[in-house]
Amino acid sequence: MNVEVYQDDGVGAGRTATLEPSVFEIEPNDHIIWLDVKRIQAHERQGTNKTKERSEVRGSTRKLYRQKGTGNARVGDAQSPIRRGGGRAHGARPRSYDHDLNKKEKRLARRSALAYKTQADAVRIIEDFSMDRPSTRELTDLLDLLDLADQKVLLATTEVETEIYQSAQNLSDVNVREVQSVNTVDILDADAVVFQEGALEWMTNVLSTAAPTTA
Repeated sequence: MNVEVYQDDGVGAGRTATLEPSVFEIEPNDHIIWLDVKRIQAHERQGTNKTKERSEVRGSTRKLYRQKGTGNARVGDAQSPIRRGGGRAHGARPRSYDHDLNKKEKRLARRSALAYKTQADAVRIIEDFSMDRPSTRELTDLLDLLDLADQKVLLATTEVETEIYQSAQNLSDVNVREVQSVNTVDILDADAVVFQEGALEWMTNVLSTAAPTTA
């Protein structure tokens, strides 16, 4: 599939770029997408919740009163979870929520997400460009010329572009990421994906089934 390449001023460059079918035109695998999204979101959880259990709260370990003959229900010590001020039964403990997928599955998830964007005609290619200084206006004008105004946009850059990143800081709907950092959630969360040419080449080389890599 061929898509038009745009210049950094939003004007067509008069040529097209090819979207590799094995990356952008596969049959999306919804289950793999779900697994990868779950992996990414789980990795963001801190897992630092902690409550005190009965062995960690202050209080006497003496049995509060005798077992029988008082007319009351049997009771243990003051640290019992059923008493006010006692420890928490089966309380939260620090833990890791991380789980992983193998490289093949991670690549398939990204290919599936990109395939959905291709089906929706939501992939744009722009020439590699840099900005001399941060300018939100320039970035907004560029997106307007690409007919992406009022849409959530993922802009994948070939390298770390600090000025472009800073230009997007005041734009809640624009996510600028170096292509090596783009994951499945980034792609799915955007209404449209804009690749710099170098970023497209990198993504194609990494995800293409004809060119296995370690990424």
